[in-house]
Amino acid sequence: MVLLIHDTLTHQIIGCAMRVHSKLGNGFTEAVYQRCMVIEFRKAGLAFEKEREQTIYYDDVEVGTRRVDFLVEGKVLVELKAIARLEEVHLAQALNYLEAFKLGTGLLINFGAKSLEFKRLIKPRFIGL
Repeated sequence: MVLLIHDTLTHQIIGCAMRVHSKLGNGFTEAVYQRCMVIEFRKAGLAFEKEREQTIYYDDVEVGTRRVDFLVEGKVLVELKAIARLEEVHLAQALNYLEAFKLGTGLLINFGAKSLEFKRLIKPRFIGL
């Protein structure tokens, strides 16, 4: 059931991103797309936190913080990019965010390509926490 809820939620988030990309296309900064996503999330009735910060620990010692673009419904982490193409480093970054936030589901969305790109991210050990 948890996966089904997340699948439905990720589908809604991707729909928001598709609407933004279809209206703006590529070529804008990440900040512009982030502002548009706020508008689409509100229209969709989705609860979200923008630029949610999380402390990073190493051996129980605070070593820094990371900030994710969105945390939607307290369940799905959303990281936005506005680059020509996604690379492994971007996927690794988003997976590390899932780890830091102890979340099981995330989306990496790229508005910079001619067609919208997105990757669903799963960390099964955190699903249901």
